[in-house]
Amino acid sequence: KQRYQRRVRVCHWGSRFRYNHTEGPSDQPIWKGIETLDRMGMDTIESLDPAAFQTYLRQTQNTICGRRPILLLLCAIERHRELTGGSGGVGVLKFLDYSQSSQCVRKSDSSVSYASASFVFQ
Repeated sequence: KQRYQRRVRVCHWGSRFRYNHTEGPSDQPIWKGIETLDRMGMDTIESLDPAAFQTYLRQTQNTICGRRPILLLLCAIERHRELTGGSGGVGVLKFLDYSQSSQCVRKSDSSVSYASASFVFQ
């Protein structure tokens, strides 16, 4: 089996990045809302569904660096499934690690989220 690993910057959050969207209850800390937003995106990527990932990006406008290469990978996987009649798995994508450069508590704070993923070809 071949394995491909990649670390991506998931979200650039704060006024200096012109992005301050969060997800989840409004009474939770900002950093937790950022994590919820990021984990939603990571779950969507793990589903290997390019349409779902495009919907996530459109709805959240999350500033994922590498979103185009990620989408290209998801489209290639989908195309492979179409060509093989959906038989056999292409592989498994799993996020292994997640972190934030700082835990935002005020709207004036900023943070960059990082995630590591592994794709194992089957």
